[in-house]
Amino acid sequence: MSSFADQLKSEIARIARKEVRAETRLLKKANAQYRADIAALKRRLAETERALARVAKGTGKARAKASETQDDASPAQGLRFRVAGFANLRKKLGLSAAEMGKLMGVSAQSVYHWETGKSRPRAAQLAAIAAVRKLGKREVAARLAA
Repeated sequence: MSSFADQLKSEIARIARKEVRAETRLLKKANAQYRADIAALKRRLAETERALARVAKGTGKARAKASETQDDASPAQGLRFRVAGFANLRKKLGLSAAEMGKLMGVSAQSVYHWETGKSRPRAAQLAAIAAVRKLGKREVAARLAA
């Protein structure tokens, strides 16, 4: 009779394990989904905080410019920057990113970031880009050689 009781006990334990496994599988799936959602929310929060910092930084610069005298006209007023236009300028002049950076006084990495749209040039750099736009291939070669 004990073997029947042992078999019954082991069968009940097996079925209980099966049920628990099914329930925990659902919980693990839900847990993984919650973790993914939390990670996505953290990324969005970080992105929003970076955007807010950029806006706050820009606002600080705007206040500083407003406090300066109005006689000081910035050299980059009215200058526009287009990623495709900048890349075409470099290709038209036949320059590498390093040569373009040397010509403008910035690093090759900055030129690369501008061309890929990861960053934008500052006002002084916009003025340098405008000056390079007015140069021809010979003038560029002469400046790089000097």
